[in-house]
Parts: sequence; C-alpha cells; structure tokens
Amino acid sequence: MLEHSFTQKIIEQLFKHTGVEGEKLIGQSPLLHYINLKTKSANRGSKSRGSFANLYAIYVLVEDYIKVSETQEYAQYEGAIFSDLFSRQRELPFGTKLQNHALNHRLNEEFHKYFPTLQSQVILREKSRYWINTFFLEVMIDGKKYNLSRAIISIIDLYIEEKRNAFERFIEACEGLQTLERKDSGKASEFILGLLKPNVDARLFEIVSFSILKYFYHNQKIFWGFRKEDLTEENLTLYKTGRTNANDGGIDFVMRPLGRFFQVTETLDVKKYFLDIDKLEHYPIIFVIKTEEEIQTVKDKLRSTAMQQFGIEKIVEKYMACIEEIITIPILATYFHHAISEGNLSYILQEIVNQSKIEFNYEADE
Repeated sequence: MLEHSFTQKIIEQLFKHTGVEGEKLIGQSPLLHYINLKTKSANRGSKSRGSFANLYAIYVLVEDYIKVSETQEYAQYEGAIFSDLFSRQRELPFGTKLQNHALNHRLNEEFHKYFPTLQSQVILREKSRYWINTFFLEVMIDGKKYNLSRAIISIIDLYIEEKRNAFERFIEACEGLQTLERKDSGKASEFILGLLKPNVDARLFEIVSFSILKYFYHNQKIFWGFRKEDLTEENLTLYKTGRTNANDGGIDFVMRPLGRFFQVTETLDVKKYFLDIDKLEHYPIIFVIKTEEEIQTVKDKLRSTAMQQFGIEKIVEKYMACIEEIITIPILATYFHHAISEGNLSYILQEIVNQSKIEFNYEADE
C-alpha cells in the first residue's frame, strides 16, 4: 500500500464508519487502494494535480447507491441516468466544467491499469444507465462483511475539503503578493517562477504560461492593412480559448491579429503533437511544453520518435514543419523576466488569480 500524508485520514475515516482497522480494509479492497492512490495530492498544496474527475465518478455513483439502497434492493435497480450523474458531478466543488470521460470509460480504463488481473469494472453500464459495481463496496474481514459506501463518501468529502483549503491558501498568497509586490518584487517573482516547475498541476502551468505570454507579447506592435499607405498599428493580444484540458481541437491560446495558435502540453508523446497538427489540418502551432530540456533536445526526441512510428522522412518533416515554435520552461522564465522589466508583474499576478478562480470554479463555490 502506498502511504502518503492523506492515507492516515483515510484510515481514520474507515475506522470511524466500520470499526475496523483501516489498513486491513485497504489491503482487502482494490477500490480503497485506488482511492488512496488518487488522493495522494491532498496535502501537497494547490500546485499538485487534483484527481477530481475519476473520484467524482465514484462519488456520484456511490451516493446514488446509498440513496437507492434505502428503499429497494440495489440488484433490482434500473440504474442511474447519465444526465443526473453528470449534473451531480458538476455541482461538486471544482466540478463545474468536468467532462463525461470518467463516467463513460476513463475510470474503468485507469482502474484496469492498476489492477490488470481483475476482470470486474467499477462502473457498470447498459446504454444510458449506470451502476456502481457492488463487488467493490463490500469487504470480508474475519468472516464479517463490511459495506464501504459511506466511508468512501466521507473520504472523498475530506479530500475535497483539503484541496479547497489548499487552493484558497494559494489565492490568498497571490492576492497577498499583489499588495507586497512594490515592496518585495523578488518574492513575487520567485513565487510565480515556482509555478513553472515540471511537477506543478497541468492546469496551473497552463494558467501561468498564459499570464506570462500575454504580458510578454502585449507591448509588441505590428502594422497591417490591405494597402501600404493605409496601415493599422495594433498590439499583439493573446486570448485563452477555453478551459484547460478541454477537447477544443488543440487550441489553448490564440494571438490576434497574427492568428498564431498555441498548444500547452506536458508530454513528449509525438502522437499527441501530430494529432493536434492533424486536427488543425497542418496549420502551424506553437507548443508550450512543461519541460526544462533544451529546445533542440525536444525537437530531436520528437523527430526520432516520429521516425520510429512512420519510418518515412517526408511524412515526418511535413509534421515537424508545422511546429512553428517550441516554448519550454526556461524560455517562459526569460519571457517572464522581460515582462516584469516592463512593469507587468502585478498584471501577471492578477491574471493568474483571475484565471485560477475561473478554472477552479472558486467564485461559484463561494
């Protein structure tokens, strides 16, 4: 069993609801073992990745199980309607913009990766009806059967509370640094650079990348028009196109008026890059990559992996030519220092706060 800072709280909740030592229950329950793995970010602060999607899929189905079991045998239940489960997910903290992947396949797929010898799936599905597999809600200890449903709800509630508190501390830190920025700009700069580390939550990395790039470009001007004697002067403006990790065709940021596309990623999986290029019909893309490796090293890795996949140089070079630019963590740091040299530190901080509140549904939770 993987032990982390939140494991003890899981053990406490299990004992509270069953009277059995939590370690024993986790040892006998694949679902509890999975939940323990998925909650390891609870006490690592707002910068660590949360696991809300798959945990919320478990949560809403277990919640539905408890409600149904109060009035009838769950085995006779006709199943929960997808739209009801999906709406309930989005009512939960940080859940407003969750997509349907966890309920439909992602939870079962990931669970199978952790427990490949188990044939049973956590979520059972028949067309538009869904059930939790009760096999995973019951554990036999010393000849006695224990139901884990209420303990699971309590554990996930506690995880949500831990993540909410961490995020609130993050927002308070950002807002506090805004007030101190003029007196101690070094501390504020150090804080923001800390959000560019490889282990930072992917959503925060995208938000910070956007905030830096927005104020790196915003003082740069171009002149454009349809006649050389009638040109328009315009600043470069970067727009965030939607939520992070959204299925939006591979466009995270768009620059006006140049029409440059930016895609943020944390992987060097060449399939992901080429898929984004295919989605946009080979329109040039700038990739912002959560890596500290040199740009040439990244390009060499992508080209080498692509050659292994395709084996034809002409095809590989056609894709590689669509990578307009690669921006890595060191490049973002350089752009950040340039932006703050122009007096944009407080604007970057405010942008991080604003985008984070939107992304994590902070204001709606309040």
